Amino acid sequence: MSPLDERGVPFRLLDFSTFRLFDPASFDPPAEPYYRNGVKLTIQIPAWNEEDTLGKTIDELPREIPGFDQIDVQVVDDGSVDGTADVARSHGARVVRLPVHRGLAVAFSAGLQAAVDQGADVVVNTDADGQYDPRDIPALVSPIVEGRAQMVIGDREIETLARFSTTKKILQRLGSWVVRKLSNTSVRDATSGFRAISREAAFKLHVFTRFTYTLETILQAGEAGLSVVSVPVRSATEDMRPSRLFRSNLGYVWRSLESLARIVVLYNPLRIFIRLGALPIVIGLALFTRFLWFYFTGNNPAGHIQSLLLAVILVVVGAQIWVVGIVADLIAVNRRLLEEAVERSRRRSASPTE
Repeated sequence: MSPLDERGVPFRLLDFSTFRLFDPASFDPPAEPYYRNGVKLTIQIPAWNEEDTLGKTIDELPREIPGFDQIDVQVVDDGSVDGTADVARSHGARVVRLPVHRGLAVAFSAGLQAAVDQGADVVVNTDADGQYDPRDIPALVSPIVEGRAQMVIGDREIETLARFSTTKKILQRLGSWVVRKLSNTSVRDATSGFRAISREAAFKLHVFTRFTYTLETILQAGEAGLSVVSVPVRSATEDMRPSRLFRSNLGYVWRSLESLARIVVLYNPLRIFIRLGALPIVIGLALFTRFLWFYFTGNNPAGHIQSLLLAVILVVVGAQIWVVGIVADLIAVNRRLLEEAVERSRRRSASPTE
């Protein structure tokens, strides 16, 4: 019987298991029921209109890797209008299909959820265009198998890639440095989509942006205290096709900065707003101290009223920013509680069949 509130009306309990990015009926079921009788690796490939390259990419994936009893290939069809899903099935992959194109970040999240629901102990994410060398997958999952990490990022060693311009290399290095500082991790190639994620880490990741998951998941992993490491991987020497995420380096930098700012404010709002509010308060106090100096020395204090007014305005603005930070921090605490509830729901829904 449902509990009643003070008016005698039953509470409407929130069922987090209904918060899914895809319809469970929209992916191909496994051949047999899922029982926890072996270590399972799922290789995930988000794809959007990739029928020309997807088949070759799937065929090159390894079918046996030390430490795993089962290897499953899963293609996340992000609302493709070509034969991507048919190509995936014909090459032996299970398909998770989104009804409309939602973007790379949403496709990644939907695939990660589906893989965990189907019993994956480790999920490897790679691209459909074959830019990452599948022979590096054993090295990518090795730190997780050995218990040294919960997330592993493939380091493309950008300095050696001839297909990257000098400007792009500088921007990539700068972006990875910023992500390292914000996440307190040692990631060397933050934008690499070639990565391995443990089952425990998958439960804790919640992607909010629709642009790309690469930066956000690293920052979330650092915030959650997960161990994140990098391993060198091989990458294509030339672009397989033009990027679909951005049209220019400037556009990519701008979108990435937006994502970073949003994530940092989501996870550390008090720290950000305290620092922002401190700037006008410090300037205001300096101006107020200047006014007091002239006032007590008798050096025409009436002529410095403008400084006093400006000091008051700056201090009030800084205090308001601090108040916003406190409110944002309370909201962040509530969000973390909701994330923990979603995590528990994910664990229950992904529990093995008895």
